[in-house]
Amino acid sequence: MQHPHPLRIFKFGGASVKDAAAIRNLARIVQEHGSSGQLLIVVSAMGKTTNALEEVYQLAQAGQDYAAPLAAIRDFHQRVAQDLAVSDDTAAPTAGVPTLAQLLEQLQDRLATLPTGEFDKHYDQIVSFGELLATLIVARALGAHWLNCRPLLRTDHTWREGRIDWPTTKRNLRTTLPQVLSRGPVVTQGFLGGTASGYTTTLGREGSDYTAAIFAYCLGAESVTIWKDVAGLLNADPKIFADTVRYPEVSYQETIEMAYYGASVIHPKTIKPLAVRSIPLLVKSFLDPAAEGTRIHDCRHGLLAPAFIRKTSQCLVSFESKDLTFISEENLEVIFGALAQVRLKIHLMQNSAISFSVCTDFSAYRLEKLLEALRGQFTIHYNTGLELYTIKNYDAASIRRLTQGRELLLEQRTRQTFQFVCRAAEDTSGRLL
Repeated sequence: MQHPHPLRIFKFGGASVKDAAAIRNLARIVQEHGSSGQLLIVVSAMGKTTNALEEVYQLAQAGQDYAAPLAAIRDFHQRVAQDLAVSDDTAAPTAGVPTLAQLLEQLQDRLATLPTGEFDKHYDQIVSFGELLATLIVARALGAHWLNCRPLLRTDHTWREGRIDWPTTKRNLRTTLPQVLSRGPVVTQGFLGGTASGYTTTLGREGSDYTAAIFAYCLGAESVTIWKDVAGLLNADPKIFADTVRYPEVSYQETIEMAYYGASVIHPKTIKPLAVRSIPLLVKSFLDPAAEGTRIHDCRHGLLAPAFIRKTSQCLVSFESKDLTFISEENLEVIFGALAQVRLKIHLMQNSAISFSVCTDFSAYRLEKLLEALRGQFTIHYNTGLELYTIKNYDAASIRRLTQGRELLLEQRTRQTFQFVCRAAEDTSGRLL
């Protein structure tokens, strides 16, 4: 679908809207880099708001007092709005757009009447307020149109990782957005979607990148730009690794593999919708907007510098057949089925004659559900407090750099990728069930 004016999509994450000064910087970027053509701005929750809302939700679910952390969330957003001179006292009412006070009241009411059970479903209803509050403040600061994306991005009922209904979403966006975009910049939420019955869903942590790609795919955008606190797509997280290297350009395929293994710059689902439409993804720094950044597109390049990726809070689970029979396809079918049922994603797996091991993100709740399902059929060992390291495009020097001095619990290599699981600085695990 071609627009009469090219459409660009900017995505700003939590760090780029963490306070009033950051939002003023966002406004400068929009003014200097987003003035040509039409502009859709996708915004995440401010700073660490998602974590704060998770804490409040967990307290509410447990029947504990959450008044203080909820008040901190409220005061933080009100203070930022006042610093930007866009509080409810100064904002002109707009049809269909809530006030800051109304959103905060809705959040408080939902927490006060929180049903028991269905943890993931109600998680989505509460945590989504981070994006709603952030986008309202940013839209007011820019004088832009505020768009509620939830009725437009249709998903199924897979709470915390909603699956997009592409035909319905495309129809909704193509019907609604062109007229709205023709009137000026539009600000909308990342990370969120909605079901046909009106419930809010989330698309997975850090899912705002994916949101931008959904809009781009459905509307035929010219490009998507993700504004980060780094110089572009780097070969490692500069907060963890020294001497990082920026990739000037990277192919879609290479980026998908990096994201799959856990590279934090790009959400894993982001690339496919863009690649299908050949829409370039630009990764640029909101701290240095004029810098080159990285262009992710359909290109060919030589072997890239080794990429170092670390995933923390990992759990290594090993299944052994109780009667010492081989781990067969039938055993694996049972294990994979149970992992899917409790929604534990496998980051690494390895099998021997009578044992099968997987590395997943640690969740005490989901791990216990897994053990309940499988401990009758298998002897299960597990360790928590682990880290998973991946080296993409490895060489001997890069392997030495990461493995030296570490106790490796499991390692695996292919032609281009080396992975290993090791203990973090502190480990209190090591259980036999």
